[in-house]
Amino acid sequence: MAAQMAVNSGASLWGPLKELWETVEGAVWRRQSESVHLLDLQLKKHKPNFLSLFKNPPKSAEQREKVRKASTDGIAIQGQQGARLLPEQLLTEAFILSDLFDIGELAALELLLAGEHQQPHFPGLTRGLVAVLLYWDGKLCVANSLRSLIQSRQGKTFTLELSEELVALTTRFTDELMSQGLTKRLLALVSEISVAQEFERLQKERGLGNEKHRKEVSDLIKDSRQALADCLFSWSCQSPLAKDDTLALIGHLETVTTEADGSLGSVNLALVMALLYCLDVSFLEQGTEDREDLLQALPLLTEKQYVSAVHSRLVEGPSWKVPGLQAVCRLAWALVLRAVSQLPLGAALVEFTEADEALTDQALLGDVFLFIKEGMLGCEGFAQEEFYTRRLHSLISDFLALMPMKVKQLRNRADEDARLVHMSLQMGSEPPSSLRKDLEHLLILIGEFYSKDPFGLELGLEFWCPTESLQHTSLQGSYLGMALQRPPQKQVVLSKFVRQMGDMLPPTLYMPYLRMLKGLANGPQCAHYCFSLLKTNGAPHGDNMQGVSGSPVSWEHFFHSLMLYHENLRRDLPNVDATQYRHPPIRGITQRELDGLTSFLQVLATIITWSENARLALCEHPQWTPVVVMLGLLQCSVQPVLKAELLHCLAAFGKSPEIAASLWQSLEYTQILQTVKAPGQRQAAGIEVELNEIESSCEEYPLTRSFCQLISTLVESALPVNLGAGLRAPGFQPYLNFLRDAVFLPFPTRAYRRPAEKWEVADAALEVFHKLLRDYEPQPSDFVQETVELQGEQVAGHKPPGHSLMFHLLNDSPTLSLCLSLLEEGVRQLDTYAPFPGKKQLESAVLHCLCLLELALQKEVAFMDLLRESQASLLVSPLEQLLQGVSAQSRRADHIINIARYLYHSSSNPEAAFQSAKILRCIARYSNIQGRLVGDFTHDQAVSDKLMAGFVECLDSEGAEEGLEKGDDSDPEKKVARIRHETQVHILNLLITSLELKSPNLALYLLGYEVKKPVSSTNLQDPGVLGCPRSCLHAIVSLLQRGSERRSGPVLARQAPHLAELCYQVIYLLCAGSETSGPTMRYLRTSQDFLFSHLQHLPFVLPGDQIAALSQMSWLMKTAAIELRVTSLNRQRSHTQRLVSLLLDDQPHTQHAGDGETFMEEESRSVSGFLHFDTVSKVRRKLLSVLDAIDFSQDVPELLQLDYFERAQIEQVITNCEHVNEHGHTVCNVKLLHRVLVAEVNALQGMAAISQRPLLMEEVNSILQQVVERNRVRRSLSAKRHALQSWRGLVETLLTACPADLLPADDRQLIIRDLLLDLHDKVLSEDAAGELMPIVAGAVFTLTAHLSQSVLSEQQQGAGLAGAASSGFASIANSALHLILRKLLDFILCTGGGFQRLRAHLYGSLLYYLQIAQKPEEPDTLQSGKSMWERLTAPEDGFSKLQRENLAIIESYGTSLMEVVCRDACDGHEIGRMLALAVLDRILSIDRQSQWLLYACNSGYLRVLVESLRQDDGALQSLLCPQPPLLKPLYIYESKMALLTRVAKSSQGAVELLRCGLVAQLVEFQVFDMVPDGDSLGASRDASGFIPSPLDRYRQILLPALRLFQVILTSTTTHHQQGAAQVLQWLIVHADTIQSLLRCQELSMGALQQLSMLTGIISKTALPGALEMGGEINSTALLEFHGHINRFQRQCLSLLGRLTGSERERLLKQAAAATPGESAERREEMEVAMQQVCANIMEYCQALLLQSSPQAQFSICLFSPTVNEQAGRDGARPDLALPSMLCSRVPSLGLVLFLLKNSATDFFRFHQSHRQSLGKLQSLEQLPPEELKELCQALVSGSGGVEKISSVQRSLLAKRRLVQLINNRAKLLSLCSYLIETCLFVLWRHLEYYLLYCTPSDTKDSLPGASLYRSRLADDSFAGRSLGLSRVSQQDLEQLQSDMGAVFGEALQRKLLEVEAQYSQVRSRYTFIQALVRRIRGLLRQPKS
Repeated sequence: MAAQMAVNSGASLWGPLKELWETVEGAVWRRQSESVHLLDLQLKKHKPNFLSLFKNPPKSAEQREKVRKASTDGIAIQGQQGARLLPEQLLTEAFILSDLFDIGELAALELLLAGEHQQPHFPGLTRGLVAVLLYWDGKLCVANSLRSLIQSRQGKTFTLELSEELVALTTRFTDELMSQGLTKRLLALVSEISVAQEFERLQKERGLGNEKHRKEVSDLIKDSRQALADCLFSWSCQSPLAKDDTLALIGHLETVTTEADGSLGSVNLALVMALLYCLDVSFLEQGTEDREDLLQALPLLTEKQYVSAVHSRLVEGPSWKVPGLQAVCRLAWALVLRAVSQLPLGAALVEFTEADEALTDQALLGDVFLFIKEGMLGCEGFAQEEFYTRRLHSLISDFLALMPMKVKQLRNRADEDARLVHMSLQMGSEPPSSLRKDLEHLLILIGEFYSKDPFGLELGLEFWCPTESLQHTSLQGSYLGMALQRPPQKQVVLSKFVRQMGDMLPPTLYMPYLRMLKGLANGPQCAHYCFSLLKTNGAPHGDNMQGVSGSPVSWEHFFHSLMLYHENLRRDLPNVDATQYRHPPIRGITQRELDGLTSFLQVLATIITWSENARLALCEHPQWTPVVVMLGLLQCSVQPVLKAELLHCLAAFGKSPEIAASLWQSLEYTQILQTVKAPGQRQAAGIEVELNEIESSCEEYPLTRSFCQLISTLVESALPVNLGAGLRAPGFQPYLNFLRDAVFLPFPTRAYRRPAEKWEVADAALEVFHKLLRDYEPQPSDFVQETVELQGEQVAGHKPPGHSLMFHLLNDSPTLSLCLSLLEEGVRQLDTYAPFPGKKQLESAVLHCLCLLELALQKEVAFMDLLRESQASLLVSPLEQLLQGVSAQSRRADHIINIARYLYHSSSNPEAAFQSAKILRCIARYSNIQGRLVGDFTHDQAVSDKLMAGFVECLDSEGAEEGLEKGDDSDPEKKVARIRHETQVHILNLLITSLELKSPNLALYLLGYEVKKPVSSTNLQDPGVLGCPRSCLHAIVSLLQRGSERRSGPVLARQAPHLAELCYQVIYLLCAGSETSGPTMRYLRTSQDFLFSHLQHLPFVLPGDQIAALSQMSWLMKTAAIELRVTSLNRQRSHTQRLVSLLLDDQPHTQHAGDGETFMEEESRSVSGFLHFDTVSKVRRKLLSVLDAIDFSQDVPELLQLDYFERAQIEQVITNCEHVNEHGHTVCNVKLLHRVLVAEVNALQGMAAISQRPLLMEEVNSILQQVVERNRVRRSLSAKRHALQSWRGLVETLLTACPADLLPADDRQLIIRDLLLDLHDKVLSEDAAGELMPIVAGAVFTLTAHLSQSVLSEQQQGAGLAGAASSGFASIANSALHLILRKLLDFILCTGGGFQRLRAHLYGSLLYYLQIAQKPEEPDTLQSGKSMWERLTAPEDGFSKLQRENLAIIESYGTSLMEVVCRDACDGHEIGRMLALAVLDRILSIDRQSQWLLYACNSGYLRVLVESLRQDDGALQSLLCPQPPLLKPLYIYESKMALLTRVAKSSQGAVELLRCGLVAQLVEFQVFDMVPDGDSLGASRDASGFIPSPLDRYRQILLPALRLFQVILTSTTTHHQQGAAQVLQWLIVHADTIQSLLRCQELSMGALQQLSMLTGIISKTALPGALEMGGEINSTALLEFHGHINRFQRQCLSLLGRLTGSERERLLKQAAAATPGESAERREEMEVAMQQVCANIMEYCQALLLQSSPQAQFSICLFSPTVNEQAGRDGARPDLALPSMLCSRVPSLGLVLFLLKNSATDFFRFHQSHRQSLGKLQSLEQLPPEELKELCQALVSGSGGVEKISSVQRSLLAKRRLVQLINNRAKLLSLCSYLIETCLFVLWRHLEYYLLYCTPSDTKDSLPGASLYRSRLADDSFAGRSLGLSRVSQQDLEQLQSDMGAVFGEALQRKLLEVEAQYSQVRSRYTFIQALVRRIRGLLRQPKS
């Protein structure tokens, strides 16, 4: 038992019932496919609820006890574990509720708990009050469900066209209910439930809250009763009730009473109609195919007992409480009996059918027609049900058709009575009181009944028999297209009735007959027939030729009378100034005549309202001239009522624009409203007097209202500009002044006999204002004061009326004040929720006011702009500021609050809420107002809650529906649904607009964020938690979440795509906003799991609205990207993991699997893992299916085909009409374009133009359609772009922001492969739109970069391609890589000539791709390992293989690809050029066959590139000023030089470059001579460190050139001399600069690099021999060249001195101190650079020695024969400045020796370091963490950088650093070895000369060597200094020998030999050092000569 007594927190009396209703609604009304099954389940579950309808669960002592203990023992709640303790207060309330509704205690407790849960939806109510609402809502749900189930049955009256399965289910179910006594239960409930009693009970227990709550409760109770009554009605419509049920129904109706106004209530009306449908056989006439089945099912024909029982009950039963009702039922029964008697089956029932006449008489005695009119038509529910109308139509028409004798009898009696009345009038006595008015009542009933046609059925057509065929296009009658066949009998009888009634009409029936005609003329066709009848009636008959007019009911008669009245009354017209005019003698028209005239005028108005033909025919009739006569009568003294009717008729005439124009002129001419005052006239005349004098005193204003209506109609048809020209300033202004000053402004202060009329007057005036302002567009001419000449004087002209209205609304004018106070009054009245007279008109007036404000806000910007430009002296204020003014009534600034309060009434006044939302959205554009608004809205808590509730209610609105066309407002429900939807759209747009402004703003307040504290401190909660009210955010999220748990995905995305798109946008903006992001994402992640539940439904596919689907996905993906980034940053790993796997997994997910279902997934995984290829179980990755949903093709409309307009001009006009809309799309304003084109057509003159007008308009139409299509295409493209960008953003976030370990490298590569291939397939398809390509190119670039990075990092981690070489490269197969390359190249080629910027992305991608096949840097272990043969025959590794295959693919594209790349490299956008140059560089580097190089040479691109260098010179010079412009030229230059250097690396390339004159171009460069000063360094350093200093920039220009020269010199071995000569020429042209660089004082890193390059070039070119190769040079030039070369030599040697001694140590220390962070790396680079310089200089020395002579005896000497000074300096004074000593004289051999010793020492130091690093690299895993950190530090900037790196990254970095160290040491070792070799050679050469061939200066005869030496070097420097080489004394030579012997001792020799043993063994020059050492040792040991 305990289990059953768990409490259902959803409340069994509400939650399940709500669910039931939703299921029924889904199945029956929404026709959802899956709902039949659900419905079956629900019906089985809820059958008891239906059987014991509205029965409550009973109370019980046990329950009471259990609830009582809930505060101490707790109580179990379903779905929650354990018992929950409930507060005492709640239990007390539960007992009250239990007693109040007489329900079980547990049920009461459940209701309260549900009330507590639902409380946020009902702000301002307590849980008890909410529980009351839920209780009745539950009841209503059951009643509505029952009604819908019954309505879904198949039957005789209507069909919902549902599936057979569903109908069978509901029929079976409802039949079962019926058999269990449903009818009696329904009737009992209708009797029991009464609003008054329920309210009394609730009042007693304080169960009623505020006015809104009372209204809602009473509505729920009324709706429940109504639904119960409708159940019976719907049943009897479809299938008749059984005998007992019918009798029960009759029994119930006997006791029914009427309402206070004499009408039946809508509930009782439904029951009466149910009975009338039971007593109905008219459906048998229709002759449908199931007629036989229906006959069998009809108890009237098949069950005699049924007929007998009903007959006796109706004929002999007691008299009813409402006799009229009894009469109706008797009449219905009589008609049934008459109809049955005419059927073949009716013979059996002859005993009853005889009684039909008597019954009819009884009914007539009961005033049956009067009761139908007052008791049934008077009921407000009557017009809301189509089948009430149809049944009553059949009742009336059956009476006329089936009882023709009875009708004739009535007519005879009426004629008799008319004679009696006439006689009594003659004799002056009272007419007899016993007169019956049955026929009069019948005619009036027909008139009343057919004059209302809310469903547009036009049932009155049955009364008109078409005499001629009606060629109407709009023929929608029942007898469509049968006009020429014989009409049905019934129709003939009815039309005969109409005609015969009009013959010889007695005066008493004149008015009723006209009223009947008025009703029967209601509808387009009926009006036409009625018009024809009145026309034929008036025609004289054949036998009556005297010209006497025919029937009194005819046009002829009527207009003739009107003219007579006019004649008569015009004679009596007094002159204007006569004082007695105020009380004119009203003679001539008696009351009866007045009634007759008004009746006929009403018939006329009805006919001409509906029928345009009638309008034109009457108006143009030459004798009747109705418009003239009516206007004439208006000037006469007749009653205001008649004038009102006349004005109504004129308004109906005014519907045709043709008539309206002339009507304006007539109106002005007759001065109905006096617009021209006669000179000397003292007082006003016309309608103004009537209003002020007559109507005000009568307190009734029919004339004024009609006048407003007339003006309203005329304004809509035509508004003539020159109205009243010639007599006054032309224009509409006097009418506007009258409406404003005489009608609108005084309306609140006038007295009204009928309270509703007050609002009617206001509404009528405001309607005109609204129309005027709606059609007004501000024009520049409106602001120019124009004057008009009148009778010789100038008068100011009038402005358009819209301008005047705008002026009044943009000033604090009485008009604006009255509008605003009207809005305040309106919202005050609505807040009472009580009906009051004129409520409808007040609501309409309020709506017009809101529209006026909204229009003014829309147009004010253009208005004020034009006003400013015109410099007119008008003063206006923006309306949004005026709305912030203080209200006169409340003394508070609450105008905007009043406007916003209309949102709270959106359920009852959707249109006002819609306009209110529009106004607020307009105001929200202004950020300065937003802050104030937030203050106003939140100032008073009660108001604030109410406003919030209003916004939320509009967003929550269930009745909203999207996709309904604006033009189709025929169905009021659809119109309301559309308006509700647009209100939601405006509110969301308001939020979007506000979110882009600074806080506090309206959006933050409405979405529930803090506005008084920092926004980021908000803590969002579910509604109701911690007192958090339900905000717009909750509403938006619940809108989106609806259905997101189901497989079909969010309901909103399908049902209201545009709304869903805006909702997603709001959520994105909240997540993207810096302040709102934190709270929002926390809330969505924790409370809602929002993103995951929505992303799993991607992609959204909406066949009807692809644009909206794309936009929805865009915002959702953008939000997802933010979420991924944020969760990754916050290390919320599980959240990131879920989203990543959702988006990228290609294994099928079991949706929302419980724990039990996961094994399925595991199993499928293991299977696919086992099979190892893509098994069937793979699904498409979510990201790829989203990409599939973006259709890259775009259908573009064809060009316009125009016959009349000029295409170019039209295109120009279209362009002029374009503007950027709120979504940022450029679209054409179609309305504006339409106006422009129509104005153009209207401006055409002449007959030809008139005849061609239809054709022109047709062409205008086609242009507009084309433009609409263009707009759609633009929107579509824009949506696709947006979606693609969001997709790209999401992909990039996934790959970059998410932790790398979430996607293992192999998965990552496969994902990127899939994405790349799919992207390419889509973009390369034939019809892909060019606009999408740039985004795709960007995505391809990012993806390729990530692919490259992923492959490289995988190789670094897996370090080795041993296994990979077989299957492919890394995890991604080679075939996939090749496919990607092919697609990439296809993409490059398909972009054609344009799209260069786009190709820049693709070149970047290509570079990244080619990088994959680049071999990583390997450590140089100094082990040769393999012989040359082994290397040649070794198998190809993975890198070379891939590189070879890549090249094959690239070459397969032939010259087309080469052409594109080369062209981009030479011309275009800078970035594109740089990347194209880089691509060329990359391809040339792998192109072993030199195909590309050949192409570039042969096609001339290479020459173009070389020649383009000339233009770079000027740009580069501008870069050297301290504040440079853009650095672009530098980057382009570097890219070019890099490419040229690459070309120069092959000998054929180098030769080609020389042929193109490359060096010659560089010789002309002036920029090389512009060396910036070093000291300006500090001043011009860029603060950010990004822009290099001028000196660095100079080096960036110089170094590429030097590098290029070096490569050319190396490559041109065969043509060495040609290259060398050209380079030497460069050196000599820029000699001054180069010498200053060689003399450089401050040897920084850059300077050393520069020197190492320069010395390298000099060592290869600045040789005396180079000049001989240079061809014919005259001797003076030769001498100059020699001078330069000698200077280069001298400077090089002095540089050697600087870099050998202590300077070197100092520089290295300085480098270490300068940048402690990068010291290690910087020091290594410095060491290499210095060694390189030394090596280059020594190589130079060697070259000079070798070139001078191959034998030592003829060689020149570069070093003096001394050793000691170097040795001494080395030990004693290391700080002695080296340069000063060496520059002055020739450097000594000691320098060479010193360099040799140092190099040997360095060699061992470097060798040991190399070995250590190698060891570390091999045991990288075992290295201690500290050491790893230390290694990483060199590569990571910042102190804490190393800490943040993962361990895997750390070991990768350490490995990279070790490889760097090893290779650096290897380089240094090779330099040291080379230095040792060259030093030894130079030493040996000098020693050999000095010790063997040199003749000391002491010996007089000079040796040939010395003289040669002197002649060779024509320079004094070596000969004439203090230690000239020519004066070497014997002592010097001996000293040399002994010093050398001392220094070049055993130790040094051993060292040198060890170097050779350790290093040179694996190199080719083995034993070279050994030989030299041996020779030097021999020289030193030989005896002194």
